[in-house]
Amino acid sequence: MADPLRAVLADDHYLVREGLRQLLETSGEVGVVAAVSNADELLDAVRRFEPDVIVTDIRMPGTSFRAGFEGIDAAHQVRAEHPGTGVVVLSQYRDALFAFELFRHGSEGLAYLLKDRIGNLDDLLGAISAVTSGGSVIEPQVVDALVRRRVRRSRPAAGQLTAREREVLGEMSLGRSNAGIAQSLHLSVSAVEKNVNTIFHKLGLENAPDVHRRVAAVVRYLGADL
Repeated sequence: MADPLRAVLADDHYLVREGLRQLLETSGEVGVVAAVSNADELLDAVRRFEPDVIVTDIRMPGTSFRAGFEGIDAAHQVRAEHPGTGVVVLSQYRDALFAFELFRHGSEGLAYLLKDRIGNLDDLLGAISAVTSGGSVIEPQVVDALVRRRVRRSRPAAGQLTAREREVLGEMSLGRSNAGIAQSLHLSVSAVEKNVNTIFHKLGLENAPDVHRRVAAVVRYLGADL
C-alpha cells in the first residue's frame, strides 16, 4: 500500500477541525501532520512539514490576511511557495466571487468545495487526490448556478460561444464525461467531442494539458463575467 498523503488542516472551529482530522485519518489514505486555527499558523505548518495537501476553511478571523478571504489568500501563498502542495478550500458560500478569487491566477492544484459536502468522505478524498495530482475541482453547485446566470443574461461570451457550446460547457462544469454529456443533451459522442474541441479553441486552450482543460474552460468562460 502507498503511504498516506500528509495533510495540514486549518479551521478556526476546534470541533470542525478535529472532526475533519478523524474523518480523514479513518480513511487510511490521509495522515494529518498538523491541525491549526488560522491562516498564519497554516503557513507556518506548511513551511515546517511540507505536506502533500492542505485543507483549509475559507474564513479564519484574526490573521494578517484580508478579512473574509484568509483561506484563499493563504492558498495562493502556499501555491506560490510550495507549488507541489495541493489545496482544498472549504467554503459555506455559493457566491461566485469567492470561487473566482481562488481560481483567479489559475486552477492547477486547487479545489473549492462547499462545507456541507465534507461529510461525504469520497467527495473529499476525491478532491484531495485531484489537487495532489495537479488537477482541479470546482463545486458543481457553484458552477452550475454561474452557467445558468450567464445564459440568462445572454451577454457576449469569451470566444463567442454558441448556445449549443454553452450547453456543453454547462455539462462540463458538472464533471460529466463526453459520453455523459451526449446522453444528457441527446447528442452523439462525436458531436460532443466536436463541441468540446471548439470550446477549447475559442477559449485559447488547445495546447493546455488535457487534465486541466475542462476545468480551465469553465473558469475562463465564467470569469469573463466578473
